[in-house]
Amino acid sequence: MLGKLSWAAIPFDQPIPLITGAVVLVAILAVLAWVVIAGHLPYLWREWITSVDHKRIGVMYTLLASVMLLRGFADAIMMRAQQALAYHSQGYLPPEHFNQIFSAHGTIMIFFVAMPFVIGLMNLVVPLQLGVRDVAFPTLNSVGFWLTATGALLVNLSLVVGEFARTGWLPYPPLSELTYSPGVGVDYYLWSLLISGVGTLVAGINLVTTVLKLRTKGMTYLRMPMFCWTTLASNLLIIAAFPILTATLLMLMLDRYFGFHFFTNEAGGNMMMFMNLIWAWGHPEVYILVLPAFGIFSEVVSTFSGKPLFGYRSMVLATMAICIISFMVWLHHFFTMGAGPDVNAIFGIASMIIAVPTGVKIYNWLFTMYGGRIRFATPMMWSLGFMVTFIIGGLTGVLVAVPPADFLLHNSLFLVAHFHNVIIGGVLFGAFAGYTYWFPKAFGFRLQEGYGKAAFWFWLVGFYVAFFPLYAVGFLGMTRRMQHYNVAEWRPWLILAAGGAVLILIGIIFQIMQLAVSIRDRAELRDHTGDPWDGRSLEWATASPPPAFNFAVMPDVSGADAYWSMKMRAKEQGLQPGGPDYSDVEMPRNSPTGFVCAFFATIMGFALIWHIWWMVIAGGVGAFATFVAFAWRDHDEYVIPAAEVARIDRANLEERRAALGLAGGT
Repeated sequence: MLGKLSWAAIPFDQPIPLITGAVVLVAILAVLAWVVIAGHLPYLWREWITSVDHKRIGVMYTLLASVMLLRGFADAIMMRAQQALAYHSQGYLPPEHFNQIFSAHGTIMIFFVAMPFVIGLMNLVVPLQLGVRDVAFPTLNSVGFWLTATGALLVNLSLVVGEFARTGWLPYPPLSELTYSPGVGVDYYLWSLLISGVGTLVAGINLVTTVLKLRTKGMTYLRMPMFCWTTLASNLLIIAAFPILTATLLMLMLDRYFGFHFFTNEAGGNMMMFMNLIWAWGHPEVYILVLPAFGIFSEVVSTFSGKPLFGYRSMVLATMAICIISFMVWLHHFFTMGAGPDVNAIFGIASMIIAVPTGVKIYNWLFTMYGGRIRFATPMMWSLGFMVTFIIGGLTGVLVAVPPADFLLHNSLFLVAHFHNVIIGGVLFGAFAGYTYWFPKAFGFRLQEGYGKAAFWFWLVGFYVAFFPLYAVGFLGMTRRMQHYNVAEWRPWLILAAGGAVLILIGIIFQIMQLAVSIRDRAELRDHTGDPWDGRSLEWATASPPPAFNFAVMPDVSGADAYWSMKMRAKEQGLQPGGPDYSDVEMPRNSPTGFVCAFFATIMGFALIWHIWWMVIAGGVGAFATFVAFAWRDHDEYVIPAAEVARIDRANLEERRAALGLAGGT
């Protein structure tokens, strides 16, 4: 009846996951109880859970990423503490639990922190920068988010029901085959990523279509903000690369469930092919994550330098060059696999070539700042911290792109330090810069600056203290994923790295305090102008937060830096009484399709993990019925009357006039 599921799946003999799971469950139940008792459930269902508004979906993506960041960082703290304590001892974590922790940490941080964070920011901002009302497929956008949330839920469920994979964040055969991983850990990994991967692919298709087909009048390709270009490149990579990941994981699933032999050497398969396929997805994935961060830094540096972005066209060329070359370097992840010196040399050279367009971007940001009036607001601080940190990460990347050096450093903690140097210094710092930069646009009030800068400094210093020792200990020969060790020379470096993790923890606490204090003081931090940073692109031309329809009248763009070039004219004409001619606006209706699909996907995923076949069928029927019901909807849009559009827009203009008048008086 329940397949492989039994009471033995609950880790009663392991206090850490049991207590953690209990605390999380109590917290979730408490929040749900508060929502219901306070009467917020109808609002939550109507305005958020069933919303197809790109702005709200973007906020939910970012919220999911933030929550999962706390879970993933908890795993990181446990790993650093274990290795600091495990000299000539077993430490406090059993080996099988330690293996699950490092596997869950990598999986969560890449798939459920970095990916939702950048996709959320793209969802929030890109339609506004393009001057349009929504993304191309609003309901599909909701489906993509909720499927991503399903994958995150399944990963967290493995904490208390069963186990997670012990294979690392990429489940290399033969360790991930049924013979060596007979439990459900790898199955949790496979189904959470297969389901969330569909959501990511849907988001990629949606954003590419939006950028290519929905730009406002006059918004030619070479007038788009740089964030739109990096969004286009990143999502083209998603469309090209994520089917490779899905196919690879499906082949591993067939090996485990039906006795296929794609990756079993003894039966005619080839486990090396898994390495080849997974990294054909894996290296473009690095640029899927970092390209949107490059776009964020371009917007932030230009805004806080008070200058147009230097070398805009060269930045566009560099972005698209990275998009293409990123598919030509995947083999540098397994130089030691035996492809031969000629193949290794070709991919080593390609890995060095891709550093060139990245270097172009760094120089363009530096030249943008040169001669500008730089304001050191929190988003700019994250950008400057990124430049220094990412350059170091890039240089270490070029080092391991040299095959002889890679033979020495492969599978060592040097690789771990390099990877985090790029992902934290590039992607996460970019996400934090975008979060603080666009927060007032999403919620209508700014984040408190003092706590934000304190968080930045603890993150920056904590990063260097946590990961630079790993470069050293990697040179000293320490390999990845060691649960305990007996080499005295490694221990001081690992204790220092644990101290760095504590500094990062303090930075995270400051970020939480910043959010709490900003919400408490939101009246004083209110953004009345819609343009708190004196921005240059169209998202700052509308209210903060924007109305459901984004723009009362569709913008007409006549050059690059669209809002900057319109700003004087907007102050002189757009803020005068009377305003433009308004018309009715058609907007997509909210739909529970995404949430209901995710509900059935969760049931199917859980049932497939535990081999509960009747539940798989029930979930499949429910999901199919949901899509049929959505396809047969008669009314999928509603109309906002011109009078209501005018009322909302005139109230916004009046607030801006008052704010600008106050500013002029002071």
